[in-house]
Amino acid sequence: MAHWGMFSAQARDGEVVAVRPYAGDRDPSPILGNIPGSVRHRARIAGPAVRRGWLENGPGPSTRRGDDEYVAVSWDELTEILAGELQRVKDRHGNRAIFGGSYGWSAPGRFHHAQSQVHRFLKMFGGYTRSVHSYSLGATGVIMPHVVGTHWKLFARSTSWEVIARETDLMVCFGGIPLKNTAVNDGGTSDHPTRDALDRMRARGGRIVSFSPIRSDVHGEHEWLAPRPGTDVAIMLALGYVLATEGLADREFLDRYCTGYDRFEEYLLGRTDGVPKTPEWAAGLSGIPAGTLVDLARRMARGRTLVSVTWSLQRVRHGEQAPWAGVTLAAMLGQLGVPGGGFGHGYGSMNEPGLAPVPYPLPTLFQGNNDVEDFIPVAAISDLLLRPGEQFDYDGRRLTFPDIRLVYWAGGNPFHHHQDIGRLRRALQRPDTIVVHDPYWTPMAKHADIVVPSTTALERDDLTCTRNDPLLVAMQAAVPRFADARDDYDTCTALAHRLGFGEQFTEGRTSREWLEHLYEQWRGFVLADDRRTEDPPPFDDFWYGGPVRMRTEDDLTLFEDFRSDPAANPLRTPSGLLEIFSADIDSFGYDDCAGHPTWYEPDEWLGSPRVERFPLHLIANQPATRLHGQLDHGPVSQASKIRGREPIRMRPDDAAARGLEAGDIVRVFNDRGSCLAGVVLDDGLLPNVVQLATGAWYDPLDPSDPGSMCVHGNANVLTPDVGTSSLSHGCTGQHVLVDVERFDGELPPIRAYDPPVVRQR
Repeated sequence: MAHWGMFSAQARDGEVVAVRPYAGDRDPSPILGNIPGSVRHRARIAGPAVRRGWLENGPGPSTRRGDDEYVAVSWDELTEILAGELQRVKDRHGNRAIFGGSYGWSAPGRFHHAQSQVHRFLKMFGGYTRSVHSYSLGATGVIMPHVVGTHWKLFARSTSWEVIARETDLMVCFGGIPLKNTAVNDGGTSDHPTRDALDRMRARGGRIVSFSPIRSDVHGEHEWLAPRPGTDVAIMLALGYVLATEGLADREFLDRYCTGYDRFEEYLLGRTDGVPKTPEWAAGLSGIPAGTLVDLARRMARGRTLVSVTWSLQRVRHGEQAPWAGVTLAAMLGQLGVPGGGFGHGYGSMNEPGLAPVPYPLPTLFQGNNDVEDFIPVAAISDLLLRPGEQFDYDGRRLTFPDIRLVYWAGGNPFHHHQDIGRLRRALQRPDTIVVHDPYWTPMAKHADIVVPSTTALERDDLTCTRNDPLLVAMQAAVPRFADARDDYDTCTALAHRLGFGEQFTEGRTSREWLEHLYEQWRGFVLADDRRTEDPPPFDDFWYGGPVRMRTEDDLTLFEDFRSDPAANPLRTPSGLLEIFSADIDSFGYDDCAGHPTWYEPDEWLGSPRVERFPLHLIANQPATRLHGQLDHGPVSQASKIRGREPIRMRPDDAAARGLEAGDIVRVFNDRGSCLAGVVLDDGLLPNVVQLATGAWYDPLDPSDPGSMCVHGNANVLTPDVGTSSLSHGCTGQHVLVDVERFDGELPPIRAYDPPVVRQR
C-alpha cells in the first residue's frame, strides 16, 4: 500500500517493473505509475557518505552545503562518526541544540515510518527540539481548536461521502474539490470514492458551486465562480451579510450552539469599523458580481447546504480566517450536524475527509517521552536556524528559538514544502552538522554533512493502515535492498547500541518480531472490544492470508452528536460551544488575528501595489502527477514536463501578451528568485493567474549560490517565508506574485536527479 493506493508489484532483477491497482479501488490513482523504475534509479543513495568539508574540517557552519563532494564510508565508520557527533553536541550544548525535524510524508508503514523511528531514537537519547503541526494545516491546527475544540476530527470524523451523495442539495466549495489531491492519503489508501460520490450527488439533483481561480478544481458539471485569489474570506463575509440582513440566519441555532455571534455581527454590519461587508464591498475585492453573491446566499438558505473549505485557503497570509469564516457561515445557515449540510474542511485536499474512520487505535510504535520542551511551528525552520535566542509569538505564548547545532532529518525534504529556498539554504549554512536519512539524493540529502542511505517501502516488510481506511495490509518486500541501503530501524539500532541504550531501543526485537508484536497488541485490543464485528486472525494468518478488514463508523455527519445534545456532547472549547468570537484569541492582542473572523488584505494578491512590478498571481498548488516531490523522477511525473521543466499553466491571452506559445520555456521571477518552466495554455484560469505546482526537485543553475535560478521549476524559490499570523505561523506557500518572460538563452541541463560526486577514501 502506498500513499496513492493499494497495489501489487511485479519485480525483475531487483527492480519493480509494473504495478497493478487493487481491484476494490473505485478510482485508482495514476500516480502509482511512478513506482516502476524507482528502486534502482540513478538518484538512489548507494551507501553511507560524509561531506568532504565536514570530514576534513570538523563540525561547524559551512557555505559548501549543497555544493561539495562526498566521501564514501563504511557503516561501522558512519555509526562511529554519527554517534560521536551526537554525543559531542549533547555534552557541549544540551539536547535542545538538536532539532529532530524529520518532517514529511515519509513512506507508509506502521513500523518503518521514518519519523517514528528517528523520534523514538532521539527521545531515548535525551530529547530534541521538535516541530508541531504541518505545512498542509499549520493555520488550521491552531485556530480550529479555539473555534470548534478539535482539529483532526474535522477530517477523521467528517461527514461521509455516502451522506453527501444521498443528502446534500448544494455544495459550496471554497477552493473547489480537486480530485488530483484525493489521490493520496498519509499512510496509504485502498479506495478513492470522491469522483463516484460527486457523480451520484449530481445525478440525484445536487449542485456544486466552486469558488476557485482554476476551473479544473472540480470534476464534472459545476458552477464555476472565479474570484481574485486570496479574497475567499471577503466572499464568505458577504454571504453572511445577506443572511443576516435578510432574516435568513438561523438565530435559534446561533443562540443555542454558538457564542459570540453578536460581536461578530457588529463587525459584519460595519458597526465596529465603518465598513459593512456587503456583496458590493466583496465584489470590489473579489471580482464576483454582487448579484451573484446575493442569489447564492438565498439558495444556500433554501436547501441542504454544505460549506466546504479546502486546506489550500489556509496556506496563505492570514490563513486562519478562511476555515473560521467558513464554519461561521455554516453556523449562520443553522445546518451544522444535519446530514448533508453544515461544514467540511479538506474535501478535495486529501483522501481522508469523507471516508469512514476506524473506531479503535491502530498498531503504533511507541516513541516515548521527549525531555526537551522547546518546539517551533513546522514552517519556522529558517527562523529557528537564523534567529537563535530571539523570541516569537505563538498561540498566546512567548517562545524562544533555541540555538540549534545539529539538524537530524529523516523521511522528508523541506525543499519541496518550505518557502523562499534561498533563505532556507542560508539557514542551512548555520548549524554545525546536518544529518539526513533518505533513499534518494534529494536536495536535502545534497545539503547534508552525514548521509544515511535508507530503504524504500518496496524493500522491507511492514504492515500499514490509516484511521480512515478499512484495510490493515501486510506489505511484503517486493525487491531486495538496493546496494548498501539499510532500514532506518537498523541504523538507529546500531547508533543506540553505540550510545548505550540499544536494549531499551530494540526491546530485544528484530524488525519481524516488532511487526508481530504490534499486530498482536492491536489484535488483543480488538478482541477485547465487545462491539467488534471482526475477529482478526493470528499474525501468521494475517501475513500470508491477505488484508484484514477493520470495523468502520459509516454514515457520519460532522457535529451530529453536538447538535443532538450540546450539554451532553459539548465541544472542547472554553464555552463548550462553537466560538464565533473567541475571548482567548481576542486576549492575545494580535494585530493580525482578531477575536472573530476578519478580512485582512493580503500582501501577495492582485490588489497589491506589488502588481506594478509582478502582475501575475501564481498559484503554487499540489501536483497532479506526484505527491509533493516524491518520485518526481517517475514516468508519470516526467511525462508532464515540458522539455524537462515543470509545466506552468497560463491563459492564452496572458501568454500572447508576452509573445509566448505552448511549449515555450519561460523564466518565472520576482524579487526573491527565479525558475524555468514550460508553458501549457489553459483557458480555465482567471485572467492574470498562472499555476505552477510544487514538488519539482530543486536544481540551481549555480549550486554555490543560494539565490541561483532553479532550472527545473521549483516554485518555492519565489514564495515568501512569512507565517500566516502571530497565532500559528502556518505555511504561506500557496500564493505569490510573479512575472513571466521567454527564456531565450541556452537551456541548462537538468541535474536534479544526478548524485553528487562520491569518492572512495
